[in-house]
Amino acid sequence: MHELSIAQSILEIVQKEMTERRLAEVKEICVEVGALSGVLPDALQFSFEVIITDTPLAGCRFTIKEIPVRGNCQECDKDFEVKNFMFCCPFCNSGQIAVTSGEELDIAYLEVEEGVA
Repeated sequence: MHELSIAQSILEIVQKEMTERRLAEVKEICVEVGALSGVLPDALQFSFEVIITDTPLAGCRFTIKEIPVRGNCQECDKDFEVKNFMFCCPFCNSGQIAVTSGEELDIAYLEVEEGVA
């Protein structure tokens, strides 16, 4: 379960930001997880909730925004959402698809309490 190590990395990044920016409190962490990232959102959610116990982040919300797979057809140049992992253009049926989103694994934002620690 590599989601635990990802959760640990997120925790470390956020704690570093709290120290560097002298943040009093983080109320919410939002993470974007692409459908092709290989990360199971439920496992990441569970892992993060377990590891923040007894840390300054205990009680903060951990929100996961799931990003669907999107592609661009290299034949007709149309953008579309890839459904059911069928990498075929719904407009011209070409298999020449460039993935444009869905591989993300990013901290999108932190919602913080105003004030300095």
